[in-house]
Amino acid sequence: MKRIYPDYAYGTAPRAGCWWDETCDIPDRAALRTDKKCDVAIVGGGFTGISAALHLAEAGVDVTVLENHDVGFGASGRNGGFCCLGGGRFSNAALEKKVGYDGRVEWRQAEVASVQLVEDLIARFDLEVDRHSDGETQMAHRPKDYAAMQDEVAECAETYGVEARLTPPADLEGAGMNAGFHGALTIPLGFGLNPRKYITGLAAAAETAGAQIFHNTAVTEISQTLNGICLHTAQGSVTAKRVIIATNGYASEDVPQWLAGRYMPTQSSVIVTRPLTQSELGAQGWTTSQMAYDTRNLLHYFRLMPDNRMLFGVRGGLLASKSADQRAIARARADFEQMFPAWKDVETPHSWSGMVCLARDQMPFAGEIPGQPGLFTSMCYHGNGVAMASYLGALLADLVQDKVPGRVYPQIIQRPLSKFELGRFRRAVMPLAYAWYALADR
Repeated sequence: MKRIYPDYAYGTAPRAGCWWDETCDIPDRAALRTDKKCDVAIVGGGFTGISAALHLAEAGVDVTVLENHDVGFGASGRNGGFCCLGGGRFSNAALEKKVGYDGRVEWRQAEVASVQLVEDLIARFDLEVDRHSDGETQMAHRPKDYAAMQDEVAECAETYGVEARLTPPADLEGAGMNAGFHGALTIPLGFGLNPRKYITGLAAAAETAGAQIFHNTAVTEISQTLNGICLHTAQGSVTAKRVIIATNGYASEDVPQWLAGRYMPTQSSVIVTRPLTQSELGAQGWTTSQMAYDTRNLLHYFRLMPDNRMLFGVRGGLLASKSADQRAIARARADFEQMFPAWKDVETPHSWSGMVCLARDQMPFAGEIPGQPGLFTSMCYHGNGVAMASYLGALLADLVQDKVPGRVYPQIIQRPLSKFELGRFRRAVMPLAYAWYALADR
């Protein structure tokens, strides 16, 4: 496999301090050690792959999942747990320029439907995922950001059919949102959850429905044969009529070759405090259970979890090594202390990093890979994959069965991914982009 980061990024070290790993065990599953056949094979055991497997198995399809490590090892089991709107970066104006008004409406409908799908899955399988938060709250980093939020209330009503709530600067402390911001906008769609508990429960449901999941089974090559598409691994192979590539930011440049240069993994780092006492919460004035993020380009995302641990994440890591991870975590800690000064002495015993996945065209892709009949993928959720990856995995389950999707399939994500400039060396453009973002955030 050809990957654009050093091996360190894809190993166990970056997630060694992950809090989620202490909250939920992943069942042991065997590695593939034989040659087998099935109707649909899936590469990757994250939200996309497991959701696709569940919906295929429930439709009576013989489906096999091959996971390089274990279910949820990548971003699906180490993200911030924000089940929210998003997945792409286009504004309404940009969407309409690309696909018109109807295309813009389709995408926004899919965003809402993606959150609803996760909610329905949690209810249907009675999953305990430590749910909290009434939607998602954006915090204004600058006064002008709050001024812009006031124009977004009407847009949220038209776009999502919900009433967004503004919190003026003077009311933030009373709302339990005291962290130096200049106002807030809450959209009552979405909720926080424990992503490891969610993906673990989803995988168990997929197996109950009949899916087979193999751990520690890296797919090293894909080939077309007279009998179908063959996935080669170290100790066996799977031949299937259809294949779904569900590796997202942990993808390889050559599995399949078409992916080369078409996705950009970039790092996000998270720290989690010990449980905070009521007096500590009161001292800072942050007592809300809302999941929140700020208006920076290189944003921070944070939420007080049900056990009063504070989760705090940052975007912007560019390198993959032990020392680079340490620097990223140190930056997260420094930003945490600046935002929540009353907690500067509160320990953060848990910290980790993982990769989100960006597209050159700033929107996900879900569909059949051009020029490779029977090979499908969905990827590039721009750091908001809990809901959208679950949704598009379910959508792929219809596509690989040659069914008209039973859910909204937006035009904007039917367009194949474009290549980044510089190909395998595309990470070289990121320092310049991040420097511009940092300057814009001032």
